[in-house]
Amino acid sequence: MNGDPRDGRIVIVGASLAGLRAAETLRDEGFAGSLTLIGDEAQPPYDRPPLSKQVLLGRVSAGDTGLPRRRPVDAHWRLGVRATGLDPLGKRVLLADGTEEPYDRLLIATGTRARPWPNPEEAALEGVFTLRTSGDAAGLAARLDAGPRRVLVIGAGFTGSEIASGCIERGLAVTVAERGPAPLVGALGGTLGALAAKLQRAHGVDLRCGVTVTALEGDRAGRLIGARFSDGTRIDADVAVVALGAVRNTEWVAESGIAAGPRGVTCDAGCRAFDMYGIVTDDVFAAGDVARFPHPLFEYQLLSLEHWGNAVAQAEVAAHNMVNPGPRRRPHLTVPAFWSSQFGLNIKSVGVPTFSDQVVIAQGSLKELRLVAVYGYRGRVTAAVSVNQAKSLEYYQRLIETAAPFPPAPGAADQGESPAPVPSDVPDPKVLSHGPTVALTGHLPDRRLTLVQPGR
Repeated sequence: MNGDPRDGRIVIVGASLAGLRAAETLRDEGFAGSLTLIGDEAQPPYDRPPLSKQVLLGRVSAGDTGLPRRRPVDAHWRLGVRATGLDPLGKRVLLADGTEEPYDRLLIATGTRARPWPNPEEAALEGVFTLRTSGDAAGLAARLDAGPRRVLVIGAGFTGSEIASGCIERGLAVTVAERGPAPLVGALGGTLGALAAKLQRAHGVDLRCGVTVTALEGDRAGRLIGARFSDGTRIDADVAVVALGAVRNTEWVAESGIAAGPRGVTCDAGCRAFDMYGIVTDDVFAAGDVARFPHPLFEYQLLSLEHWGNAVAQAEVAAHNMVNPGPRRRPHLTVPAFWSSQFGLNIKSVGVPTFSDQVVIAQGSLKELRLVAVYGYRGRVTAAVSVNQAKSLEYYQRLIETAAPFPPAPGAADQGESPAPVPSDVPDPKVLSHGPTVALTGHLPDRRLTLVQPGR
């Protein structure tokens, strides 16, 4: 590569939301070199949030969720082929078809995949699904169209809860099994988790918390017929949706020397990946669900986010930094934000609710199902979650960005009675069936670091 950062070869591994937005930003920023996008799915980039919402309800087909293109990217697309390895010294990505793609700069945007049911024989039963790809959504929607007698949803995080909501809206019988104490508790803590539990039961969900599914049962033809639980009970079910969280797609770089592991690819605030010794690289970047990065608003702890908005914002920062010299690079400091629609509620969040020790209902009330819950950690505001009151979140986002004191002062005209803050009751992720949408970790990325001997 010559000295011009707007020339040379850039390869993006991951042809989904982050990969596409990065490619568009590279061209917007004047990159005129060779651009290649590699994706393991055969179809062009598509939007995933509708898969557990509109697609599951039959309002949109899985094939109609393609991501809009902001601009032409003039790229070489390698779709339907998986990356299997990375050679950072030779600067090449190894592919499953035996070919390789050379690069000058690389963006890792491989995202996540659905965590599978741990028993392969049970996972292969007809009627057992995960929900991550458009193919998953199309298959599940078709099965729900056929009118199953009962749907079992395993895991009550956001995806599991949205699936359960869609089934109820379709008029189907639903059982939800959650290892933790309540739905959504891993993302929102105990107060809103308790609200979610009441809401699901009020809508007719057979919600079972504090239990695990010990076995999925099939008949002789290999079709799902039921499930057994850790409390000794069982149910009949002909569809099961495994919503146990996500697995970050990092295995293909595990032996490359990049700081990657089950929690993601570790990078700095400018999206530059670290190697396994903690030295930042200048030619390998990471963005989207697969990235772990430090955020100053959350004590520089490493964040892994499974949020649509973060994937876009981080991809844009990564792309900018790939084609700009050091003084012009910028950090990824976006405040995390996400939303969910379920059981008639619109839930929106800013900040990191799990990074908290207290929570207060700052507006509205749990009883009215219209509220804003504000979270604090060590006396400052770190997150806010609205239920059917999204217009108030902009105010609380400013409080998060300025590290305002917690509990917050009254800040809106419809301020309700504000009870005293209570513990946010964020559980240890180990007690949950599902993975959190935000993971805060300070853990070392690779156990092999213990084998390093200086001077060798």
